[in-house]
Amino acid sequence: MSTVVLLVVTGLGLGALYFLIASGLSLIFGLMDVLNFAHGAFLTIGAYATWWASVYLPGAGGDGVGFLVAVAFGVAAGTLAATLVELGVIRPLYGRHREQILVTVGLSLAVPALVQAIWGADPLPFPRPELVSGTVTLLGAAIPTDRFLLIAVAALVLAGLLLFGTRTRYGLIVRAGVEDRAMVTALGIDVRKSFTLVFAIGGAAAALAGALGGLYFGVITPFQGTSLLVFAFIVVVIGGTTSTVGCAVASVAVGMVQQFANYYTVAGLGDIAVVIVLAAVLLTRQGGLAKATAGRVA
Repeated sequence: MSTVVLLVVTGLGLGALYFLIASGLSLIFGLMDVLNFAHGAFLTIGAYATWWASVYLPGAGGDGVGFLVAVAFGVAAGTLAATLVELGVIRPLYGRHREQILVTVGLSLAVPALVQAIWGADPLPFPRPELVSGTVTLLGAAIPTDRFLLIAVAALVLAGLLLFGTRTRYGLIVRAGVEDRAMVTALGIDVRKSFTLVFAIGGAAAALAGALGGLYFGVITPFQGTSLLVFAFIVVVIGGTTSTVGCAVASVAVGMVQQFANYYTVAGLGDIAVVIVLAAVLLTRQGGLAKATAGRVA
């Protein structure tokens, strides 16, 4: 029983991490119709900025408020990077999907290479605050505390994204702008500012995933964002490219499948099991789990 509890909570923690990454992808694609392959680069920037702040920034690092300062610095760095990418690279290419893919793929390769050139390819130990360094006993299972932190943060992000898309002026403007940009512009509304905001929010979610992913794995590497992005794309496809709720459900499913398959079979088979789930969803439910969930991405 304790093993099952451990696998369930760990799977939820991994699913929460996947959701933080995939939610930004789903938001940007659902609201802006941009397939952003550079999303993993924002995760890498967030992870390394958080690590750098915890080591070198006065007042950051350590436990409690210091760790929050380091995470806030990492999220701010990822958000700034996403904003600059949208302004300088994506904005001139709206409606030109082929060029968008080529440019973002280039960024996804260039950023990790730059990080590797500065800090090297070896994994860097990620600072772990004492508050989340221990374990919690639940039904006989000793569960790392950071799993609960990931789950809580992912739940808050999910609620925030749903509110943004359905209850805020900017979310409604972006949705209308995607459907008919000319009409919204004719009403005197600058859709470009809303698009920049959405891209920044997506970058912030990815950077937050980088910061908290360091807690989950214990280390950060230059290409960690690239590898996690693969699973984020799988989550988005399974959950539906325009559904935040579907994305959340798919994240939990992928995390659970990986954990149980890796434990009860051989190590590494969990990744294959996830691909099998992806194939099954594509063959039986075109459009992903979005058909089974209410509510589009914001």
